[in-house]
Parts: sequence; structure tokens; C-alpha cells
Amino acid sequence: MSVIGTVGQLAAALWILNVWVLRFNKETEYRGGEAKNLPQEFDVYGFPKGTVWMVGSVKVSLAILLIVGVWVDALVRPAAGALGILMLAAIAMHLRVGDRLKKSAPAISVLSLCIVALAF
Repeated sequence: MSVIGTVGQLAAALWILNVWVLRFNKETEYRGGEAKNLPQEFDVYGFPKGTVWMVGSVKVSLAILLIVGVWVDALVRPAAGALGILMLAAIAMHLRVGDRLKKSAPAISVLSLCIVALAF
């Protein structure tokens, strides 16, 4: 894997960990609808209550796999691909509830980083 690909995978992983660990209960301008935190955001999207924990567990696990992928290259493609699919779903949810494109910017950014990790 090239340096560019490694930077992409690590940046995507750290971004996800920042959102799902450090900013889980924090208000940001990127939350869907009028949500103040991640559980409220999943309510805005109409998901059942436990969905936030399931999606969060998957995203954090994929982020960890991307980090481990620095040493185990075989993990990078599946983890970056799966995380990219989840980012497409996040973008779709923002569009579904009528959010401005700006609210999708973090998901678009992580999707772009996953593409970089896959391409390089």
C-alpha cells in the first residue's frame, strides 16, 4: 500500500473514532435534522432505538480494522469498502430528511478517504 492509501485509511479511521467516541453526545452543525447528538440523529432518520448502537459498533470496528490494516494489508479493502457503503447510507439519510448538503460533508469526506484507501 502506498503512503497516500495509508494516510486515507488512517484519516478515515480517526475521523470515525472521533465522531463515535469523542463526539457521540456532542452537538455539531452536521447532525441530521435538529438532532443534538447521535442517538437523536438516528431518531430523526426514523430508525429503531437500538440501531445507533449497532451502527456505531460496526463503524468503530471498521475503523479499528483500518488501523490494524497498517500492519495487515488484507484488512484494508474490506474495511474501507464496508465503511464507504455506510457513508453512502449516511449521505442518503441526510438527503432523505431534507438536510442541506453541508450536513453530509463529513460523510462525503470519509467516503472520499475510503476511496483513496481503496485506490492506493
